[in-house]
Amino acid sequence: MASYSIQEINDLLKGELVGNTTQQIEGPEQLQNAKNNHITFIGSTKYIKYWETSQACAALVNDTLSVEPGENRAIIKLKNADLAMAKILELFNPPAPEFETEIHATAVIHETAKMGDGCKIGANCYVGKNVVLGNGVVLYPNVSIFDHTTIGDNTVVWSGTVIRERSDIGSHCIFHTNVSIGADGFGYRPSDDGRGMVKIPQIGNVVIGHYVEIGANSCVDRAKFSSTIIGDGCKIDNLVQIAHNCILGRSCIMAGQSGLAGSVTLGDGVIVGGGAVIKDHTTIGSGATIGGGSGVINDVGPGQTVLGYPAQDSRDMLKQWVAMRKLVKK
Repeated sequence: MASYSIQEINDLLKGELVGNTTQQIEGPEQLQNAKNNHITFIGSTKYIKYWETSQACAALVNDTLSVEPGENRAIIKLKNADLAMAKILELFNPPAPEFETEIHATAVIHETAKMGDGCKIGANCYVGKNVVLGNGVVLYPNVSIFDHTTIGDNTVVWSGTVIRERSDIGSHCIFHTNVSIGADGFGYRPSDDGRGMVKIPQIGNVVIGHYVEIGANSCVDRAKFSSTIIGDGCKIDNLVQIAHNCILGRSCIMAGQSGLAGSVTLGDGVIVGGGAVIKDHTTIGSGATIGGGSGVINDVGPGQTVLGYPAQDSRDMLKQWVAMRKLVKK
Protein backbone atom coordinates (compact mmCIF):
# COMPACT_ATOMS: atom_id res chain seq x y z
CA MET A 1 0.00 0.00 0.00
CA ALA A 2 1.34 3.44 -0.96
CA SER A 3 1.97 5.96 1.80
CA TYR A 4 3.33 9.50 1.83
CA SER A 5 4.58 12.01 4.34
CA ILE A 6 2.77 15.32 4.69
CA GLN A 7 5.81 17.05 3.15
CA GLU A 8 5.67 14.79 0.08
CA ILE A 9 2.00 15.59 -0.36
CA ASN A 10 2.60 19.31 -0.01
CA ASP A 11 5.41 19.11 -2.56
CA LEU A 12 2.79 17.80 -4.97
CA LEU A 13 0.12 20.37 -4.12
CA LYS A 14 2.42 23.37 -3.50
CA GLY A 15 0.19 24.79 -0.79
CA GLU A 16 0.95 26.46 2.55
CA LEU A 17 1.77 23.81 5.15
CA VAL A 18 0.66 24.70 8.69
CA GLY A 19 1.62 22.40 11.55
CA ASN A 20 3.16 18.98 11.10
CA THR A 21 2.42 15.29 11.49
CA THR A 22 4.79 12.35 11.71
CA GLN A 23 2.02 9.99 10.61
CA GLN A 24 2.41 8.43 7.17
CA ILE A 25 -0.68 9.12 5.06
CA GLU A 26 -2.21 6.02 3.44
CA GLY A 27 -5.24 7.52 1.75
CA PRO A 28 -7.97 10.19 1.71
CA GLU A 29 -11.25 9.95 3.63
CA GLN A 30 -14.26 12.00 4.75
CA LEU A 31 -13.82 14.05 7.92
CA GLN A 32 -16.19 11.97 10.04
CA ASN A 33 -14.87 8.58 8.84
CA ALA A 34 -11.14 9.32 8.74
CA LYS A 35 -8.57 7.42 10.81
CA ASN A 36 -5.19 8.75 11.91
CA ASN A 37 -3.53 7.57 8.67
CA HIS A 38 -5.93 9.55 6.47
CA ILE A 39 -5.94 12.99 4.90
CA THR A 40 -9.24 14.80 4.51
CA PHE A 41 -10.43 18.15 3.14
CA ILE A 42 -12.43 21.15 4.34
CA GLY A 43 -13.97 23.19 1.56
CA SER A 44 -16.48 25.35 3.47
CA THR A 45 -17.26 26.68 6.93
CA LYS A 46 -19.99 24.09 7.56
CA TYR A 47 -17.35 21.34 7.86
CA ILE A 48 -14.90 23.10 10.19
CA LYS A 49 -16.79 21.84 13.26
CA TYR A 50 -15.97 18.23 12.32
CA TRP A 51 -12.21 18.82 12.27
CA GLU A 52 -11.85 18.91 16.06
CA THR A 53 -13.31 15.42 16.53
CA SER A 54 -11.96 13.91 13.31
CA GLN A 55 -9.12 11.40 13.65
CA ALA A 56 -7.53 12.53 10.36
CA CYS A 57 -3.89 13.51 10.70
CA ALA A 58 -4.06 16.10 7.92
CA ALA A 59 -6.53 18.18 5.94
CA LEU A 60 -6.61 20.21 2.76
CA VAL A 61 -8.27 23.54 3.59
CA ASN A 62 -9.47 26.45 1.49
CA ASP A 63 -7.19 29.38 2.30
CA THR A 64 -10.20 31.58 3.11
CA LEU A 65 -11.05 29.43 6.15
CA SER A 66 -9.66 29.71 9.67
CA VAL A 67 -8.62 26.25 10.85
CA GLU A 68 -6.00 25.30 13.45
CA PRO A 69 -4.08 22.04 12.88
CA GLY A 70 -3.75 20.77 16.46
CA GLU A 71 -1.18 18.43 17.99
CA ASN A 72 0.66 16.12 15.56
CA ARG A 73 -1.72 17.27 12.82
CA ALA A 74 -1.23 19.39 9.75
CA ILE A 75 -3.29 21.42 7.34
CA ILE A 76 -2.39 22.47 3.82
CA LYS A 77 -3.98 25.77 2.81
CA LEU A 78 -4.90 26.02 -0.85
CA LYS A 79 -6.94 28.21 -3.13
CA ASN A 80 -9.27 25.30 -3.95
CA ALA A 81 -9.21 22.30 -1.61
CA ASP A 82 -11.69 20.43 -3.83
CA LEU A 83 -9.37 20.48 -6.84
CA ALA A 84 -6.41 19.63 -4.65
CA MET A 85 -8.26 16.60 -3.30
CA ALA A 86 -8.68 15.43 -6.91
CA LYS A 87 -4.88 15.23 -7.14
CA ILE A 88 -4.76 13.24 -3.89
CA LEU A 89 -7.41 10.83 -5.16
CA GLU A 90 -5.38 10.36 -8.33
CA LEU A 91 -2.30 9.67 -6.21
CA PHE A 92 -4.04 6.82 -4.39
CA ASN A 93 -6.17 5.62 -7.32
CA PRO A 94 -5.97 1.79 -7.63
CA PRO A 95 -4.93 0.47 -11.06
CA ALA A 96 -7.62 -0.48 -13.59
CA PRO A 97 -8.43 -4.18 -14.16
CA GLU A 98 -5.65 -5.90 -16.09
CA PHE A 99 -5.92 -7.79 -19.38
CA GLU A 100 -4.13 -11.14 -19.40
CA THR A 101 -4.08 -11.00 -23.20
CA GLU A 102 -4.54 -7.93 -25.39
CA ILE A 103 -7.21 -9.62 -27.55
CA HIS A 104 -9.30 -12.24 -25.74
CA ALA A 105 -9.91 -15.48 -27.63
CA THR A 106 -13.70 -15.11 -27.31
CA ALA A 107 -13.80 -11.64 -28.90
CA VAL A 108 -15.42 -11.53 -32.36
CA ILE A 109 -13.65 -9.05 -34.63
CA HIS A 110 -14.70 -8.65 -38.26
CA GLU A 111 -11.90 -9.15 -40.77
CA THR A 112 -12.38 -5.63 -42.15
CA ALA A 113 -12.00 -3.94 -38.75
CA LYS A 114 -8.82 -1.90 -38.22
CA MET A 115 -7.14 -1.55 -34.85
CA GLY A 116 -4.33 0.78 -33.86
CA ASP A 117 -1.35 -0.07 -31.70
CA GLY A 118 -1.95 -1.16 -28.11
CA CYS A 119 -5.68 -1.86 -28.34
CA LYS A 120 -7.12 -4.22 -25.73
CA ILE A 121 -10.28 -6.21 -26.42
CA GLY A 122 -11.93 -8.13 -23.56
CA ALA A 123 -13.91 -11.36 -23.49
CA ASN A 124 -17.09 -11.62 -25.59
CA CYS A 125 -16.64 -8.26 -27.30
CA TYR A 126 -17.98 -7.71 -30.80
CA VAL A 127 -16.25 -5.41 -33.28
CA GLY A 128 -18.18 -5.10 -36.53
CA LYS A 129 -17.53 -4.51 -40.21
CA ASN A 130 -15.25 -1.60 -41.13
CA VAL A 131 -14.89 -0.43 -37.53
CA VAL A 132 -11.76 1.66 -36.92
CA LEU A 133 -10.18 1.72 -33.46
CA GLY A 134 -7.38 4.20 -32.78
CA ASN A 135 -4.25 3.55 -30.77
CA GLY A 136 -4.69 2.40 -27.17
CA VAL A 137 -8.47 1.86 -27.30
CA VAL A 138 -9.69 -0.37 -24.45
CA LEU A 139 -12.88 -2.42 -24.71
CA TYR A 140 -13.71 -4.22 -21.48
CA PRO A 141 -15.65 -7.54 -21.67
CA ASN A 142 -19.07 -7.64 -23.35
CA VAL A 143 -18.80 -4.44 -25.38
CA SER A 144 -20.40 -4.26 -28.86
CA ILE A 145 -19.15 -1.88 -31.55
CA PHE A 146 -21.26 -2.04 -34.68
CA ASP A 147 -20.38 -1.45 -38.33
CA HIS A 148 -18.63 1.62 -39.73
CA THR A 149 -17.95 3.14 -36.32
CA THR A 150 -14.75 5.07 -35.62
CA ILE A 151 -13.22 5.42 -32.15
CA GLY A 152 -10.27 7.71 -31.45
CA ASP A 153 -7.06 7.08 -29.54
CA ASN A 154 -7.06 6.05 -25.86
CA THR A 155 -10.83 5.86 -25.47
CA VAL A 156 -12.02 3.43 -22.78
CA VAL A 157 -15.34 1.58 -23.09
CA TRP A 158 -16.61 -0.33 -20.07
CA SER A 159 -18.61 -3.55 -20.05
CA GLY A 160 -22.13 -3.71 -21.40
CA THR A 161 -21.82 -0.62 -23.58
CA VAL A 162 -23.28 -0.76 -27.08
CA ILE A 163 -22.10 1.64 -29.78
CA ARG A 164 -24.33 1.38 -32.81
CA GLU A 165 -23.43 1.64 -36.47
CA ARG A 166 -21.87 4.74 -38.04
CA SER A 167 -20.99 6.41 -34.75
CA ASP A 168 -17.98 8.73 -34.72
CA ILE A 169 -16.23 8.80 -31.34
CA GLY A 170 -13.29 11.04 -30.44
CA SER A 171 -10.13 10.34 -28.48
CA HIS A 172 -9.61 10.05 -24.70
CA CYS A 173 -13.30 9.40 -24.02
CA ILE A 174 -14.66 7.23 -21.20
CA PHE A 175 -17.95 5.35 -21.50
CA HIS A 176 -19.00 3.65 -18.28
CA THR A 177 -21.02 0.43 -17.98
CA ASN A 178 -24.14 -0.09 -20.09
CA VAL A 179 -23.97 3.15 -22.05
CA SER A 180 -26.04 3.20 -25.25
CA ILE A 181 -24.69 5.23 -28.16
CA GLY A 182 -26.59 5.52 -31.42
CA ALA A 183 -29.84 3.70 -30.68
CA ASP A 184 -32.88 4.84 -32.70
CA GLY A 185 -34.24 8.26 -31.86
CA PHE A 186 -37.78 8.25 -30.52
CA GLY A 187 -39.91 9.20 -33.53
CA TYR A 188 -43.52 8.16 -34.22
CA ARG A 189 -46.54 9.70 -35.93
CA PRO A 190 -50.20 8.57 -35.98
CA SER A 191 -51.03 6.48 -39.05
CA ASP A 192 -53.42 7.79 -41.70
CA ASP A 193 -56.17 5.43 -40.60
CA GLY A 194 -55.78 6.45 -36.98
CA ARG A 195 -55.31 2.86 -35.85
CA GLY A 196 -51.67 2.86 -34.92
CA MET A 197 -48.34 4.62 -34.96
CA VAL A 198 -45.86 4.93 -37.82
CA LYS A 199 -42.20 4.64 -36.84
CA ILE A 200 -40.09 7.42 -38.34
CA PRO A 201 -36.76 6.04 -39.60
CA GLN A 202 -33.72 7.46 -37.87
CA ILE A 203 -30.98 7.42 -40.49
CA GLY A 204 -28.42 9.81 -38.93
CA ASN A 205 -25.62 9.04 -36.51
CA VAL A 206 -23.92 10.19 -33.32
CA VAL A 207 -20.76 12.31 -33.28
CA ILE A 208 -18.89 12.57 -29.96
CA GLY A 209 -15.87 14.82 -29.49
CA HIS A 210 -12.67 14.34 -27.51
CA TYR A 211 -12.35 13.93 -23.72
CA VAL A 212 -16.07 13.18 -23.27
CA GLU A 213 -17.14 11.07 -20.29
CA ILE A 214 -20.56 9.39 -20.18
CA GLY A 215 -21.89 7.73 -17.02
CA ALA A 216 -23.45 4.31 -16.55
CA ASN A 217 -26.83 3.56 -18.18
CA SER A 218 -26.97 6.83 -20.11
CA CYS A 219 -28.27 7.02 -23.69
CA VAL A 220 -27.32 9.16 -26.66
CA ASP A 221 -29.74 8.53 -29.55
CA ARG A 222 -28.78 8.83 -33.18
CA ALA A 223 -30.27 11.58 -35.30
CA LYS A 224 -33.30 11.34 -37.58
CA PHE A 225 -30.96 12.77 -40.19
CA SER A 226 -27.58 14.50 -39.85
CA SER A 227 -26.01 13.94 -36.38
CA THR A 228 -26.58 14.06 -32.67
CA ILE A 229 -23.45 15.89 -31.48
CA ILE A 230 -21.68 15.88 -28.11
CA GLY A 231 -18.91 18.50 -28.01
CA ASP A 232 -15.38 18.17 -26.68
CA GLY A 233 -15.02 17.87 -22.92
CA CYS A 234 -18.68 17.23 -22.06
CA LYS A 235 -19.31 15.29 -18.85
CA ILE A 236 -22.52 13.26 -18.67
CA ASP A 237 -23.66 11.63 -15.42
CA ASN A 238 -25.46 8.30 -14.96
CA LEU A 239 -29.02 7.75 -16.21
CA VAL A 240 -29.05 10.70 -18.61
CA GLN A 241 -31.12 10.78 -21.82
CA ILE A 242 -29.94 12.75 -24.85
CA ALA A 243 -32.45 12.46 -27.67
CA HIS A 244 -32.08 12.56 -31.45
CA ASN A 245 -30.55 15.61 -33.14
CA CYS A 246 -29.45 17.26 -29.90
CA ILE A 247 -26.30 19.37 -30.11
CA LEU A 248 -24.11 19.97 -27.06
CA GLY A 249 -21.30 22.53 -27.21
CA ARG A 250 -17.97 22.20 -25.45
CA SER A 251 -17.65 21.26 -21.77
CA CYS A 252 -21.33 20.91 -20.93
CA ILE A 253 -22.29 19.10 -17.72
CA MET A 254 -25.46 17.04 -17.29
CA ALA A 255 -26.19 15.59 -13.84
CA GLY A 256 -27.99 12.29 -13.18
CA GLN A 257 -31.54 11.65 -14.42
CA SER A 258 -31.62 14.81 -16.51
CA GLY A 259 -32.85 14.63 -20.07
CA LEU A 260 -32.96 16.44 -23.39
CA ALA A 261 -35.85 15.95 -25.78
CA GLY A 262 -35.23 15.97 -29.52
CA SER A 263 -33.30 18.78 -31.23
CA VAL A 264 -32.25 20.62 -28.07
CA THR A 265 -29.16 22.79 -28.46
CA LEU A 266 -26.82 23.56 -25.56
CA GLY A 267 -24.12 26.19 -25.95
CA ASP A 268 -20.66 25.88 -24.42
CA GLY A 269 -20.34 25.30 -20.68
CA VAL A 270 -24.02 24.72 -19.95
CA ILE A 271 -24.79 23.04 -16.61
CA VAL A 272 -27.95 20.92 -16.32
CA GLY A 273 -28.85 19.92 -12.76
CA GLY A 274 -30.05 16.48 -11.70
CA GLY A 275 -33.55 15.53 -12.78
CA ALA A 276 -33.96 18.58 -15.03
CA VAL A 277 -35.75 18.13 -18.35
CA ILE A 278 -35.62 20.31 -21.46
CA LYS A 279 -38.36 20.49 -24.08
CA ASP A 280 -37.67 19.66 -27.71
CA HIS A 281 -36.35 22.33 -30.09
CA THR A 282 -35.17 24.49 -27.17
CA THR A 283 -31.89 26.43 -27.17
CA ILE A 284 -29.86 26.97 -24.01
CA GLY A 285 -27.21 29.70 -24.31
CA SER A 286 -23.56 29.29 -23.40
CA GLY A 287 -22.79 29.42 -19.68
CA ALA A 288 -26.41 28.95 -18.63
CA THR A 289 -27.38 26.87 -15.59
CA ILE A 290 -30.54 24.76 -15.32
CA GLY A 291 -31.42 24.08 -11.69
CA GLY A 292 -32.05 20.52 -10.54
CA GLY A 293 -35.57 19.24 -11.11
CA SER A 294 -36.47 22.10 -13.44
CA GLY A 295 -38.63 21.80 -16.52
CA VAL A 296 -37.46 24.05 -19.35
CA ILE A 297 -40.07 24.89 -22.01
CA ASN A 298 -38.56 28.08 -23.47
CA ASP A 299 -35.15 29.19 -24.69
CA VAL A 300 -32.66 30.25 -22.01
CA GLY A 301 -30.22 33.08 -22.64
CA PRO A 302 -26.43 32.89 -22.27
CA GLY A 303 -25.29 32.97 -18.65
CA GLN A 304 -28.82 32.82 -17.29
CA THR A 305 -29.79 30.62 -14.33
CA VAL A 306 -33.30 29.16 -14.32
CA LEU A 307 -35.22 27.19 -11.70
CA GLY A 308 -38.60 25.59 -11.24
CA TYR A 309 -41.30 23.87 -13.22
CA PRO A 310 -41.84 25.51 -15.63
CA ALA A 311 -38.38 27.02 -15.34
CA GLN A 312 -38.02 30.78 -14.87
CA ASP A 313 -35.21 33.17 -14.06
CA SER A 314 -33.84 32.03 -10.71
CA ARG A 315 -34.38 35.42 -9.00
CA ASP A 316 -38.02 35.56 -10.07
CA MET A 317 -38.64 31.97 -9.04
CA LEU A 318 -37.06 32.48 -5.61
CA LYS A 319 -39.29 35.54 -5.05
CA GLN A 320 -42.33 33.43 -5.95
CA TRP A 321 -41.31 30.71 -3.51
CA VAL A 322 -40.89 33.29 -0.72
CA ALA A 323 -44.32 34.79 -1.52
CA MET A 324 -45.95 31.37 -1.45
CA ARG A 325 -44.44 30.60 1.97
CA LYS A 326 -45.84 33.87 3.30
CA LEU A 327 -49.29 32.96 1.95
CA VAL A 328 -49.17 29.59 3.67
CA LYS A 329 -48.21 31.21 6.99
CA LYS A 330 -51.18 33.58 6.74
